Amino acid sequence: MRLSTAPDRDDERAIEVIRAALDAGARLLDSADAYCHGDRDVGHNERLIARALTGWSGDRTRITVATKGGMRRPNGAWVSDGRAKHLRDACEASRRALAVDTIDLYQLHAVDPRTPIETSVRALARLQEEERIREIGLCNVTVSQIRAAQSIAAIASAQVSLSPLDDENLRNGVAEYCRENGIRLIAYRPLGGERVKQLARDALLSRIATKHATSNEELALAWLMSFGAGVVPIPGASRVETAMSVSRALAIELDEEDRLTLDARFSGRLLRVPRAERRPRDDAGGEVVIVMGMPGAGKSVVAGELESDGYERLNRDALGGSLADLAPRLDELLVAGPRRVVLDNTYPTRKSRNEVIETAWQRGVPVRCIWLTTDVANAQINTIRRMLDVHGSLPTPDDIRQRSKKDTRYLLPDAQFRYERTLEPPSLDEGFTSLETRAFVREPLTNEGQLRALILDFDDVIREAAPVLRPDDVAIDPTRRDTLARYRDDGWLLFVHAWRPQVARNETTLQDVDACFARTRELLGADVAFACCPHDAGPPVCWCRKPIPGSVLEFASRRGVALAQSIVVGTSAADRTMAERIGARFEPSASFFGDPGLA
Repeated sequence: MRLSTAPDRDDERAIEVIRAALDAGARLLDSADAYCHGDRDVGHNERLIARALTGWSGDRTRITVATKGGMRRPNGAWVSDGRAKHLRDACEASRRALAVDTIDLYQLHAVDPRTPIETSVRALARLQEEERIREIGLCNVTVSQIRAAQSIAAIASAQVSLSPLDDENLRNGVAEYCRENGIRLIAYRPLGGERVKQLARDALLSRIATKHATSNEELALAWLMSFGAGVVPIPGASRVETAMSVSRALAIELDEEDRLTLDARFSGRLLRVPRAERRPRDDAGGEVVIVMGMPGAGKSVVAGELESDGYERLNRDALGGSLADLAPRLDELLVAGPRRVVLDNTYPTRKSRNEVIETAWQRGVPVRCIWLTTDVANAQINTIRRMLDVHGSLPTPDDIRQRSKKDTRYLLPDAQFRYERTLEPPSLDEGFTSLETRAFVREPLTNEGQLRALILDFDDVIREAAPVLRPDDVAIDPTRRDTLARYRDDGWLLFVHAWRPQVARNETTLQDVDACFARTRELLGADVAFACCPHDAGPPVCWCRKPIPGSVLEFASRRGVALAQSIVVGTSAADRTMAERIGARFEPSASFFGDPGLA
């Protein structure tokens, strides 16, 4: 890639590097149409390979050229595009650039989030039927995505990152799945990419490399190749001397002690040792239980039940550190004696769960999983209520950033959205003895008040399309004032919320907003509770912007409001969504105020 993407690329030097790698014993050249400077330069790397092979004196029939489609480079950016039409056009361009009728291995560069992977693979299958490509490969995929692709066509290869410093695809099951299904695993960044200097300083690698009179980098390649022909590392050499080191890596013969030592350090056991030999019997003594779900899903309740039943509990919130830090603690517990342990944490990925599974298995203990499928709306309410309990009020984003360093009960909304983005649903094929899915059921609050409230939007109350930023501009329609007065006299509380991103944009101040609130309270002649979200548009950074109900929950907690008996009045989808989330009735402003002009 770097032969074509480096700012100071040199075509003649690049061709020398490619030929040096071939002379050293490389038999797979991995390219992509997107290895270039931008959309006007597409196919640069493929053209380099065509030139290098044309003038090479070796046996061309022994070389596999793999390329990729499914990525565009508008103005130098990287944008996935898995549409069938794009893949067909890209394949034709790659055939021309490589000067071949049939491409040896054509890979989907990345899964396009806007296009189902089945659609993309179906397009590749048609190209294969037309003999434009010989084999189909995938890049940057999960086990479930490989399975989905296999339902359409035979998959010859999966290209993922793998190195001594990156065990993601050992832990997430991709490498093992490829081995069990005869899929060639092409390991990119085999030297750690930007972490290559860390590889060079690794003491264990240095000790074994010295034994073989080689470098840490060459030893890393030899370790990957020791898994057999099904694992093919593709180092991204950009200089002739590094390309030539391929021959030295190919010549290294690791003995059993070397392999065992390296496997123990870099998770190689997960690929070297079949699962049947690693996994204990389901009826072996003891049990480890993973309770997983997004932040605020209710994991503590489930873990507490198991703890009461005699399980030892390991929780990152209580112990601190990262999810990975819990695996050594689990090992210590299992060695010391307790054979029943529950770990309640998010565990969104197969990798994070595998660290627990493999640790337990090495001590002969089976693992089961309880997955709390709480949706974001309920998790948000749980999180907000938990922060209100500990903080006494709704914390600001700055409060959360500061306090979350020591107290994991504080978190921003993105933590839950990030969980959704990264979630790989658990599966029995990860090695669980059982997988229980639990939907969230909200228990009635024992401390919920009895008062009813009208929950209103400030701009609806004053009936202004544009936000009012000055108190002198506040005016209340008599009909609206009278409607609110009737509810107030009937014992209803009034809560009014305003979104004022103008504060974040320095177009107004919180003092001005408070002055508008004071003027509204004066005109209504009533005790009205106000709240303001001063944060800008975009992904939510706070808990107070609708439809997130932070401000409403804070008001309800302070004033003893029964939300199920309350009414949200509004005109926006955010109002309706918020009402659904808190269990309140929604009433459109037009019908509530009897104003047909709003209908």
